[in-house]
This record gives sequence, structure tokens and C-alpha cells, in this order.
Amino acid sequence: MNPRWPRRGLYLITPDASDTGSLLDRVAAVLAEASWLQYRNKAADGALRREQAQALLALCRERGVPLIVNDDAALAAEIGADGAHLGEDDGDVAAARALLGDDAILGVSCYDSLERARRAAAAGADYVAFGAFFPSRTKAATRRATPDLLRDSAALGLPRVAIGGITPDNAPALVATGADLIAVVGGVFDAADPLAAARAYRNLFDR
Repeated sequence: MNPRWPRRGLYLITPDASDTGSLLDRVAAVLAEASWLQYRNKAADGALRREQAQALLALCRERGVPLIVNDDAALAAEIGADGAHLGEDDGDVAAARALLGDDAILGVSCYDSLERARRAAAAGADYVAFGAFFPSRTKAATRRATPDLLRDSAALGLPRVAIGGITPDNAPALVATGADLIAVVGGVFDAADPLAAARAYRNLFDR
């Protein structure tokens, strides 16, 4: 991972959106509070994903925030994104590293498994993500992680991402246990005041 990228803070994840212009407006309004942005759209076809990823990359370049593409290392490499995030069905970590290069940010979903995190680290991941920690509409059916995973994975020496139902109220305990980045979709984009919500997450790391 390029050492100039931050290793702590708000890891903002985009909501599913069919209108690229609207998506860009929503992201632009809060991007200053984010350390990283992940493009994620489970509902889009390949053409729309490419269009949106390219548009977000231009915005992220302008704002100095790295763009990470969810589930698709090939798309990340095609558009020159700063990294990719892989779930358990999204391909091999070592192959993604070879595709993206040494400077790319490569993350892996580890759900509730410390052993999966160990394997990801050994294969060349730059960060590991655990969750869901709390009930979440985005991750409603996923496995449930415990704060112990954040503490027990410290020995890996990689940034640890916490995801799933995290709010500014329940996040401090996760940060105290070892979360380096808090990954959020609805906590920001569904908030009455998205900018204030994003700022509240960011401020957790300024304490």
C-alpha cells in the first residue's frame, strides 16, 4: 500500500445508486471527512459500474482520497483505481495483488474469522475487515463479528476495518478495541445530515 495514504479514519462506502450524477453529488458533499472511499454497487450492471467508478475516481483524484473498488480487482485495474476490496467469492488475493501492483490498497473481508484474516495477511492483503458488528440493512444476513477479533488481529500489523451497523454512538468501543477504520454506508448516506454524520465518525479518530 502506498505509504502516503492514511491508515485510520472513516472508510466511506457508496450506496447503490442508478443515477451517476446524483451519486457524485452525494459523495462530493461528504468526501472531505473520509480517509478512503469504496465504490460498491450490488445492483448495477458492468457498464454502469464502470461509468460510476470512473466518475468517482476523477472526484477522488481531485479531493486526494483513495478510491477502492468493491468485489472487482479487474475493474479497479482497468480504470486505475487505488485499490480493490475482495469478499470470499471475489477471487484470489495473490492474483489481485499481481494485477493491481504493490502500491494498491488491497483489502479482504474476514467476517468473523481470525484465521481468514491470517491467510489474507499472508497472501498480501493491506487491510482486513471484520463484521457485521451490529445489525445492518447492508449486511443483514452476514455473520456477526465480536470486538475480540479487533484485539486479537493486532498482531497481523495491518489496519483493521470494522463494518456493519456502526453508529457514532457504538463506534467508540470498537475504536478503543482496535478498529483503525470504521466502514459506513447508511450511517452517513441515510442520515438526516450526511455531512454532520460523516464528521462525527471522523472525529472519533481525533480524540
